[in-house]
Amino acid sequence: MKKLISGLVLLLASSTVFAVDTTVFAAASLSDALTEIGKLFDARGADKVHLSFAASSTLAKQIESGAPVALFISADEDWMDFVEKRGLVVPGTRRDLLANELVLIEPAERTESVTIGPGLDLAGLLGQDRLAMGDPESVPAGKYGKAALQSLGLWSGVEARVAPADSVRSALAFVERGEARFGIVYSTDAAVAKSVRIAGVFPESSHKPIVYPIGVIRSGDSPTGRAFLDFVQSSQARAIFQRYGFRLP
Repeated sequence: MKKLISGLVLLLASSTVFAVDTTVFAAASLSDALTEIGKLFDARGADKVHLSFAASSTLAKQIESGAPVALFISADEDWMDFVEKRGLVVPGTRRDLLANELVLIEPAERTESVTIGPGLDLAGLLGQDRLAMGDPESVPAGKYGKAALQSLGLWSGVEARVAPADSVRSALAFVERGEARFGIVYSTDAAVAKSVRIAGVFPESSHKPIVYPIGVIRSGDSPTGRAFLDFVQSSQARAIFQRYGFRLP
């Protein structure tokens, strides 16, 4: 009898282990909009999704290491390429989900409005203060920011003043806390922060288009993941993304 009970306990424990939520990896800049969309999806009564947000670079490397992930939404094409080239994306499932724009932000109590272009004295405006941005070598927002500053001839003047962050939301937090005079983030990040304001918008011609690709990952491919892939492309989800300032590609 004891053996039978032990067997049932093990069976129930095993069932519990396999009844975990389907995991979706998504860029940090999607956290507000995608959390709202995830709640709507879960409310339908079907299987649920667990959303994990971080820098696209961090998530891509975790997928490379074998993390059991159903879907990956990257903030740029490079990190989706990284995953896809390693054969980790299910063929035919990758598509462009969203688009965004790059802005220069400052603490809300400031009133500096600038036209971002080759003639901007960003180094002079910074003085001895810092410019917060995602790590220019890995975080998509930082890569876009560096490319934009380079194309405008401004990078060499501010490179030494950059405060690199592990994600775009961390860069946003630096400015929110007053630890940086300016920051480079997506317009959607600035829109959800009450303690910062947009000082200027980067010309779209100064960097590659900001595209968010989505794809099914082999390690965690599941019916729930596929259902969520369809749901984030529905008119209901798109309306939420647009309310948070995202564009459709």
